[in-house]
Amino acid sequence: MSDMMTPDLDQEQTEDRLDKSETMLSDNVTILNRDGRTFYIIGTAHISAKSVIEVRETIEAVQPDSVCVELCDTRFQSMNDPDRWKKLDIFQVIRQGKTLYFLANLALSAYQLALGEKFGVKPGEEQREGIRAAKDVNATLVLADRDIQATLKRTWANIGFFGKIKLLGSLMVPAEEAEELTEAKLEEMKDRDTITEMMREFAEVFPEVKTPLIDERDQYLIESVIRSSGDKVVAVVGAGHVQGMITHFEAETHIDREALSIIPATALWVKSLKWIIPSIILVLFYLGYQNKSGQSFEMMLTAWILPNAVMAALLSLIALPKPLSVITAAIASPITSLNPALGAGMVVGLVEAWLRKPTVADSETLVADAATLKGLYRNPFSRVLMVAVCATIGSALGAYIGFAWVLTLFNG
Repeated sequence: MSDMMTPDLDQEQTEDRLDKSETMLSDNVTILNRDGRTFYIIGTAHISAKSVIEVRETIEAVQPDSVCVELCDTRFQSMNDPDRWKKLDIFQVIRQGKTLYFLANLALSAYQLALGEKFGVKPGEEQREGIRAAKDVNATLVLADRDIQATLKRTWANIGFFGKIKLLGSLMVPAEEAEELTEAKLEEMKDRDTITEMMREFAEVFPEVKTPLIDERDQYLIESVIRSSGDKVVAVVGAGHVQGMITHFEAETHIDREALSIIPATALWVKSLKWIIPSIILVLFYLGYQNKSGQSFEMMLTAWILPNAVMAALLSLIALPKPLSVITAAIASPITSLNPALGAGMVVGLVEAWLRKPTVADSETLVADAATLKGLYRNPFSRVLMVAVCATIGSALGAYIGFAWVLTLFNG
C-alpha cells in the first residue's frame, strides 16, 4: 500500500518544494502560466548589483529547464570578446556613413559604463550571471532577443535627421549627471508602476523610437520565451520590457519574429528627395545663367555656396578640429550637397582621421573616455567622429538655407 502511495507523495513533495521556492522569489519576478508550463520573468536593471543576485537566486530556486537572456548572438559574441574595440576601423566607419549612428551607440555604452563603475557592476552583468547560472543548473541557454543590428537599423530608419540629432543629444549625458542616480533610485526604477510611467514619458519624447526599440522587442522576447523548451522557463530581461511582455503573453496571439527582424527599405520618395533637391538647384542655376544677367547668376552661386561653406565650417568648429578640416568643410559642403552619394561629413572625417591618426590604444579607452565631455574631446577616435558628425549637420543646415535663398532669388 505504501508503495502505491509513493508516486503521489513524490508529486506532492515536488509541488510543495516549488511552492516554497516561489514564495522565496523577489518581487521583481513575474510568474506566468500556460498549458501546464510556468514562466518566471525577472525584471532587472542592467547595472544593478541586486539584479545580479536576484538572477542567481531565482535560477537556483526554480531549477528551470531553459534560461532566456536578453541577448542576441551578436551581443553574446561581443560580450565574450573583450578586444572588440581594438578591431574598429575609423576610416571604414566614416566611409560607410555610420558616424552619427556609431556616436549615438558610443554615448549609450559610455553612460552605462559610467553607471556601472559607480555601482561596481559591469553593464549587462545580470545577463552574464544568467548565462553562468544556466550552465550550473544544466538548463538550456536561449538567446531570446532580436539581433541588435536589426533593432538599431529599424530604429534608425524610423526617425528623421533632426530626430537623430535630438536622440544623440539626449544620450550625451555627462558623467556628473550619472552621479545623481543612487542605488535606491535604481531599484525604484524597477518597480512596475515607475517603469510604466517612464515608458509613457519616453513615448511622448521619442514616439518614433519607442516602437522599434521597446514595443517590437517586447513581442520578440516573449515569443522566444514561449518557444523555449521545458515546463519551467526563467527569462532575464530589463524591467522596462516586463509589462509589454505580459500584455502580449495574455493576448495569446502568435508573433512572427521573422517579420520583426526585416530591415525596412528606404521609401522611394526619400531616396528621390536626395536627388530632387540637387537637381532643382542645378536647373535653377542653368535658368539663371540663361535668362538672367550674369550678376544674378553670381548671386545665386553666392546664395548656395556661402551658407553651405559657413555652416559646415562653423559647426565643425564645435568639435575643435584641425584647421585643415575646417577649410575642407567649407570647400566640400557646397559641392557634396549637390552629390547625394557623397557627404561633407565623410570628406571632413577622413581628413581629420588622416591628420589625427587614432591608434589601437585610443580605441581601447574609447568607451571610458566617452563617459565625459572632456574625454570625448581628448580621445582622437571620438574627436574624429565628432568632427564628422558636426560637419554633416552643418552641411545639411547650410543646404536647407542655401536652397531657400536660391529659390527666393529666382522668384524675385
